[in-house]
Amino acid sequence: MFFNKAKTNPVAAEDALPGRDQAISVPARHEVLGNPLTPPWPEGFQQIVVGMGCFWGAERVFWQADGVWTTAVGYAGGHTPNPTYEEVCSARTGHTEAVLAVFDPSQTSYEEMLRLFWENHDPTQGMRQGNDVGTQYRSAILYGSEAEREAAERSRDMFAERLRAAGFGEITTEIAPLGEFFYAEDYHQQYLAKVPNGYCGLGGTGVSCPIGLGAQAS
Repeated sequence: MFFNKAKTNPVAAEDALPGRDQAISVPARHEVLGNPLTPPWPEGFQQIVVGMGCFWGAERVFWQADGVWTTAVGYAGGHTPNPTYEEVCSARTGHTEAVLAVFDPSQTSYEEMLRLFWENHDPTQGMRQGNDVGTQYRSAILYGSEAEREAAERSRDMFAERLRAAGFGEITTEIAPLGEFFYAEDYHQQYLAKVPNGYCGLGGTGVSCPIGLGAQAS
């Protein structure tokens, strides 16, 4: 119980691990989509960064989606620069396991990416996702602009109504500025493509998100 409590208490910036200057190297190409994992992105393309539990299954949700050009997993929303997986698991970096998805807005939309986010995990669980417990498993939308923040908050408010009607608790999703996305180690990238029967703790609520039905700003 003490261990779980320590894992679920956010670490203060002054108590976080120091990290390192050198970034973790990642593969040149996506295992499934064949496109680069790192910028620059094609002109006009957009990105979304979210945390929704173990990033292995979460990344697969996005690389399978129409209009997505590339995806990667990493660490975001914390304090430690260029953390390792082991450091993130210690709950002493402040990061959540995150997925970066780059998409073509002529084929899909930021709102559609948000719908995939909401419907493919349970955003009411606080510092956990199913049996995965700790700050690294918290639900998060890490935005890069005010327009993204507004879209995220609109979608949250709409989905919260549906969840309450279905008997779920309040949404605990963190909506915060992105800061920096730190890429995870090579073996984590597109893990479920490399290990098709690998662990996937992802599970939605079964509640559909009404985003797109009045989700646009007036």
